[in-house]
Amino acid sequence: MNRFVETSNWPLPANGVRFTTPPRLRRLLARHPLTSACYPLALGYYPEARGHRMERQAPEDYLLIYCRAGQGWLDSEDGRFEVAGGDLLLLPRGQAHAYGADPQRPWSIYWVHFEGELVADYLRPLGSAPLRRIGAQPRLLADFDALLGLRRQGLNLPHFIHAAHQLQTLLTSLAVLPVRGFLKSGRVLDVDAVQAVMRAHLHDSLNLDQLAAQFKLSRFHFAKTYRALTGHAPIQDFIQLKMAHACRLLDEGDLGVKQIAEQLGYEDVYYFSRLFRKVVGMAPSHYRALHQG
Repeated sequence: MNRFVETSNWPLPANGVRFTTPPRLRRLLARHPLTSACYPLALGYYPEARGHRMERQAPEDYLLIYCRAGQGWLDSEDGRFEVAGGDLLLLPRGQAHAYGADPQRPWSIYWVHFEGELVADYLRPLGSAPLRRIGAQPRLLADFDALLGLRRQGLNLPHFIHAAHQLQTLLTSLAVLPVRGFLKSGRVLDVDAVQAVMRAHLHDSLNLDQLAAQFKLSRFHFAKTYRALTGHAPIQDFIQLKMAHACRLLDEGDLGVKQIAEQLGYEDVYYFSRLFRKVVGMAPSHYRALHQG
């Protein structure tokens, strides 16, 4: 666990931050039961990083970069990407990459190198694409600022344990952020907008053709793009939203199962119950019984 962390030697300005976890603490974090899953190796913030450029042929750790403003670029095994404010780069261990700031409009970036036994599990919900366009995310900026506070805490293990959990929280929060995908036509498919349409139709039916038509896409391209962005089929997510609403109705009211099925657009209460059991893991009547007594 004494891997070399290859950070940029870009000249750090007065308001920039660059901090590396000392080797002794890295060894402790790698063995500690509360941190071995995922822990930070190095982190920082580069504001208006003019001249910033980095290339790695065989990186030994994972790297997350969040572009706060400005522009930059990324070369990876998946191709070349133009990076702008609100873009998130996720660069896995072992895959060559190069990146840098745009010379005219240099980016401002937060970054963190990290490692751990369960990092692959933390990252799996984010997909394999090296770039995600998540837009401005104030909560994410606050999470990075909190993580950077580690440099002011001294070299005590409890502070680094806390930082490891802040990093884990940051990574898991990314899995539930809305994401946008760019189509070949140049148009954008916004998952948050798709799910807003789904929520507006919780009380009736909505098929794949109707969803695709809402966003002026073919059924095939809509389903393919949505799955690429979320890892799920769109109708699967629509059913999940319906069943979550059914849970709320069972938790908060006294409507019968048949009435709840009808409210969610299901004429066949047995079909609704089968769907509920598949998603929730038990029948609606058994779910309601959990909250009695």
